[in-house]
Amino acid sequence: MSTETRDGNLITETASTVEEIAFGAARTAAEVASDPIRTARKQVKGLERRGAPTARKVNRQVTAQLNAAASPAKDAIKEISARLEATGRNLMPERVVMGGLHMVKVQAKRPDMVGRVAKRALKTFRGSFRTIARVATKFEHASELNATPKAATAAPKRRPSRTRARRRTVARRSAAA
Repeated sequence: MSTETRDGNLITETASTVEEIAFGAARTAAEVASDPIRTARKQVKGLERRGAPTARKVNRQVTAQLNAAASPAKDAIKEISARLEATGRNLMPERVVMGGLHMVKVQAKRPDMVGRVAKRALKTFRGSFRTIARVATKFEHASELNATPKAATAAPKRRPSRTRARRRTVARRSAAA
């Protein structure tokens, strides 16, 4: 089934391709008619097989672009957090308070009026710290997830109910006797 064109070229390849397509279409139609579900599954598997490498390639490209775009921000956050951590170590509130209390303790050792005032301040602070610690402990216990409130663990006290004596009607009295 070869024909010549004006240029002298034979169109055998085109004709054989058309024949293959026609036979392939007829064969596919026969398969679909005999078992449509199996044919559909086979076609889907083929599409999945052909599409998987493309999907992986696209996913790699998108991930690379996201990482490239987010990399400067990640680096900046790491640097900022490192600086804040170093600064925070030097300015912790606990350290400031401990330094202040140490200075007051040194003053409390003086034998004069300043020493007595410092001792009185330390005693006052110590009482306040005890109260704060006690309240903080209560808050800590109250905020626990697995803690059960005391009222729920103890059985509720039941008051004995008062029973009232009912007067029986005449019909009931005669039936009871």
